Parts: sequence; C-alpha cells; structure tokens
Amino acid sequence: MNFRIRCAALAAAALVGLAGPACADNVANFYRGKHITLIIGYGPGGGYDLYARVLGRFIGGHIPGNPIIVPQNMPGAGSRSAANWLYKVAPQDGSVIACLSQATPTDQALGEPGVQFDARNFNWIGNLNVVNNILYVSAASGVATFADAKLKPLAIGATGATSPSVLYPQVSNTLLGSKFRIIAGYPGGGDINIAVERHEIDGRGSDSWDSMKATHPDWLRDHAINVLFQVGPRRENDLPNVPLWTELAGNDAQRRVLALLSGDVSVGRPILTAPNVPADRVAALRRAFAETMRDPQFIAAAKRANLNMNPMSGEDLQQTVDGIVSAPADVVAQVKAAIAIKDVQRKH
Repeated sequence: MNFRIRCAALAAAALVGLAGPACADNVANFYRGKHITLIIGYGPGGGYDLYARVLGRFIGGHIPGNPIIVPQNMPGAGSRSAANWLYKVAPQDGSVIACLSQATPTDQALGEPGVQFDARNFNWIGNLNVVNNILYVSAASGVATFADAKLKPLAIGATGATSPSVLYPQVSNTLLGSKFRIIAGYPGGGDINIAVERHEIDGRGSDSWDSMKATHPDWLRDHAINVLFQVGPRRENDLPNVPLWTELAGNDAQRRVLALLSGDVSVGRPILTAPNVPADRVAALRRAFAETMRDPQFIAAAKRANLNMNPMSGEDLQQTVDGIVSAPADVVAQVKAAIAIKDVQRKH
C-alpha cells in the first residue's frame, strides 16, 4: 500500500476511537503542561533507539495538550527489563510510553523466565515499521552463505534473554546445523555493530534490514557484510537472493517453529503504553501516532535519518500481539524444544 494512503487510513481508524470534543478536552487537560516519558528498551545508537527518538520529536505535537516527550534508555535482557517495569511500576495513566523488543509477545508465549507481564494487557499504540530482520556476518569471516555457516564456527553478538539476536542463531544451530557461537550481553544493537567493526566478533544475530540500511549504508556499499538469511513473511525486494529463514527448513515441523519465531517481524518497532490507561487517552495516543506518520516534517526527518516507515495501526498491532501470545500449544512445545539446548556465552 502507498505510504501516504496507509498513513491516512491509520489516522482515520484512530479517529473512530475518540468519543467527541468533551473526551478530547479531558485528554488535553490531562496532558497540558506535562511531559511523557518515552522508555526505550535498548541502549543508544541502535535501530530501536533511532526510530523511537525520531518519533519522540514529533508525536507530542499531535497529542492533545502538547506534552513534551522525554526519551529515556532502559536496556536489559533484550528489553524485558523495560517491559516488566512498564507493566508493574510505571504509572498507568498514559504518562509513559515505550518502544520495546518485537520479541516481547513471543517471550510470553514461550513462558520465558523473567517475564512479569501479559503482553495482551499492554495498550499497543502502533508499529513504526514492518520490515524483515536479518542475520549478518562480516565478509572478513570468509562466510558468504548459510551453507558455509554449517562448516565454520562463528562468534555472533546478541543482546540477551530470548531476544531475536539470541533465538535466530540458537534455533539455527539446533534445527539447521549451523555452528554459531552466541555471545550475549551487549546493551544494544549499536554495541554489537561496533564489536563487528572491531573484529571482536564475526556477526550479529538479528538486525532490522532497514536499520542496517540506515546505520551502515557504507557496509552495504562496500560489501563488508554478508546476510545469511532474512526473517519475515516474504523476501525484501532489495534482498531477492537471500533466503527466508523458513525456506531453510528441512521439514514441516521445522518450518512451523521458524514461522512462529518469524511472527515477531510484524511487531516491528512497537510503541505501547501501560495497562489500565483510560480508554480516551489510549485512543488519543493512537490518533497522535497515526497523525505523526503522515506529518510532513516527521516524514522528512525520517528520510534524513535513512529510516523507512511502514506503519501498522495500534488496533492491528494489538490483534497481532494477541495472536502470538495465543499460539497453539503444540507449536509452542516444538519451539521450546528447539531452544532447549543452550549454547550462549556472556560477553566479558
């Protein structure tokens, strides 16, 4: 769908949720003269941080009362620390929004340790970008294809917990025969990229394809990295020769596991707020998100930062999250079996 048409549709859908002028006045009275804390579940410099901060510069102007947006990084456990904080500690009044890992609902679906939230109870505001993830390695590693990765051990950087940067290489080892050595504990994607650049590790377990194009177009220009596979429903137009993760499966059982773990991609770069936020404020935040997506100044700023925007409405994102958390028990069991073998080292 055309970007502007899709953004206009998002705005129209969000307007349906507003009860009328009196409701808007109540929201404006609440936010006027206040600030909204924007929690970013990763360290500075990575894709989540870049997307969230660009949004934060503009969305306040579309929220009734025009609150000031104050970004705050809260890295830890692949953003699970921030998710737990948002669920259990943050004010439940719409004064805090967050950008968390796309794996947040999958963490719950798999019953991962440390999950202290029900993702279905968060109020999902919108997804900034639906785009495939990639697993890449440095060209200096001598590995050009996934078949090569079955023959040569590679040190792969990751954040923590069951973030995609851990799950993709780990499940690939278990099901597909790769020999990735996972080095977890990096605060964020930017830190992993630096480690690759310094040749401390060979590659990164997961990155957004658009984030890669935004943060390191020089790597792509100079053919400094090789993308071994991409994760998503279909191949990206500019990665036509890189296989989907699901295409590497050897049988239907493997394909079901990889398909469930690939569902994170639809969660993308999500913006959400705490549970129990009044419905009129949730509707206003969703409307503000949709309006920001079609704001010419925001679009220009995103373009200058090389950030692609392919947004999803809060309503659609809420349904996507519910679907992941409610995945069939037999498929979840197969996924758990695939990730049961732990071959993850902590970064020193």
